[in-house]
Amino acid sequence: MISGLLGRKVGMTQIFRKNGEVVPVTVIEAGPCIVTQIRTKERDGYESVQIGFGATVARKLTKPQQGHLAGAKTLVRHLREFWADDIADHTIGDTLDVSLFAVGQLVDVVGTSKGRGFAGVVKRHHFAGGPKTHGQSDRHRSAGSIGSGTTPGRVWKGMRMAGRMGNQRVTIQNLEIVEVLPDQNLILVHGSVPGARNGLVRVQRAVKTTK
Repeated sequence: MISGLLGRKVGMTQIFRKNGEVVPVTVIEAGPCIVTQIRTKERDGYESVQIGFGATVARKLTKPQQGHLAGAKTLVRHLREFWADDIADHTIGDTLDVSLFAVGQLVDVVGTSKGRGFAGVVKRHHFAGGPKTHGQSDRHRSAGSIGSGTTPGRVWKGMRMAGRMGNQRVTIQNLEIVEVLPDQNLILVHGSVPGARNGLVRVQRAVKTTK
């Protein structure tokens, strides 16, 4: 069985458990996904299943992309690969849906965080800033010293400074699936997931599940 699905983040809401506990959940439209390619050890050096998500039209794809999808007899916008327990269980053109998941299962959700543009160190790295007194009139949100003068006499690589914030791949691990709605291709996971509404996410079996 394949380890996960592609989907999109619909938004957040809250539901009540049977015991009356209110739970914040993220609604994810997971699938349906189409198997577009099977990677084998003999041909590719590793094994995985490539799936596609998000129907599109031919004019939005290049000719090579259309040729790659000819075997699946469908046109999709996004392609990603997932590992599978046994690739022999899948064939090109198969449709995968949320029946892959079960209530109570733990999953990892991967998405792209919201881009915040150029940000200073206070917002980007949660620096405290400089003192608000003793003559410091313009250093309230400054980074402060970035290194000594003589030794090593340079700025160390990886120093936290101002720069582009967000728009990066983020993985949230061990989120519980609270509810599965097969008729609507929706799953509800406990907590928040990275990215904006309608952003592409991949939902996959948790790899660091605690006993």
